[in-house]
Amino acid sequence: MARPLSLLGSTGSIGTQALDVVRDNPSMVEVLALAAGGSNVDLLLEQAAEFDPKVVAVASGDEERLRSLMRERGIDADLWVGPDAIVNAAGMLGEDGIVLNGVTGGVGLEPTLAALRSGARLALANKESLVVGAPLVKKALQRPGQVIPVDSEHSAIFQSLASGRHEKGLTSPVVTGKSEVAHLILTASGGPFRGKKRADLKDITPAQALDHPTWNMGPVVTINSSTLMNKGLELIEAHVLFDIDPADIKAVIHPQSVIHSMVTFIDGATIAQASPPDMHLPIALSMSWPDRLPKVEAPILLEDPFSWTFEPVDNETFPALDLARAAVAASPTHPSVMNAANEVCVDAFIKQQIAYLDIVDTVARVVDAHEGISDPDLADILAVEEWARAVTRELIGGTV
Repeated sequence: MARPLSLLGSTGSIGTQALDVVRDNPSMVEVLALAAGGSNVDLLLEQAAEFDPKVVAVASGDEERLRSLMRERGIDADLWVGPDAIVNAAGMLGEDGIVLNGVTGGVGLEPTLAALRSGARLALANKESLVVGAPLVKKALQRPGQVIPVDSEHSAIFQSLASGRHEKGLTSPVVTGKSEVAHLILTASGGPFRGKKRADLKDITPAQALDHPTWNMGPVVTINSSTLMNKGLELIEAHVLFDIDPADIKAVIHPQSVIHSMVTFIDGATIAQASPPDMHLPIALSMSWPDRLPKVEAPILLEDPFSWTFEPVDNETFPALDLARAAVAASPTHPSVMNAANEVCVDAFIKQQIAYLDIVDTVARVVDAHEGISDPDLADILAVEEWARAVTRELIGGTV
């Protein structure tokens, strides 16, 4: 029987690929809700016309115009418009449902909390939910194993953990605290500036930073990949998902982006998950788990000649990983500050208001200025994020 699906961020990279999987496996899920920010209404309505959801949710837009367009296209669905629309779409399903959160940025936190409180499975592609609101996510969890990661790195770790005992974190179906894990290894492509030194990055343009050699992603994630801030966020996400100390989460540069991450166990065994650099597989697995769908990706042909290489991270040139570890150690709200400040800086860089090196440098200054809150609630986190954005804009105003 098809499970009900609420797809958040349906017009983005994750969302469109998720619908590819649904299209190829129509008996797996039934799309009950499509939710998007509202920047690509035409695509959203095309999706609604094809998948016939019960709800179309849009965070911002002209409600009357949207209703008119839906009538013109014969779309018979409830239309929810406004700042709570995506949150409501996230919370509309029960335990049998799947909520795939493909929203980008810190705005994904409240939909994540709503999905967890509803009891639905959360297929989580919004890493910022865990970076920004880890304490709240842990409190909202209704049962062990409710969260299935979608990020390729965390999906790889999730799959590799099946080779040993690890009964900790948000993804484990049984939480006893037992673990045979020695450490996690996050792989990073290195982005477009692999091998560069800090002096080489002085005059980098947005177009250069957006030219990723391996992955096809949205602009924010692509810029974050180039600074390795994405890997810093993923380190925090892995810490929260799997309850592993940040000191035991390592990162290596793997330019081919075929091995998506690894787990080393206490006996010395290292288990890796390998597949082509494409998101369809982790997306499919997040919805079908514990089953695997056939022919999601073409398998790697090991009889063909190839080589995989690994290099250490240059933390002097790319300090985002060290910044992430420091943020986790400082307080539960320091990661929220790091993420919010980074969002402002990336936007400013794309608009050519700050230089490339100013991104992480400015984020570090804002993180250092934050005093931290030991047991934050949602209001605290939202206030901390607003404070971080305001301070970041003030610092950027001094550099433009």
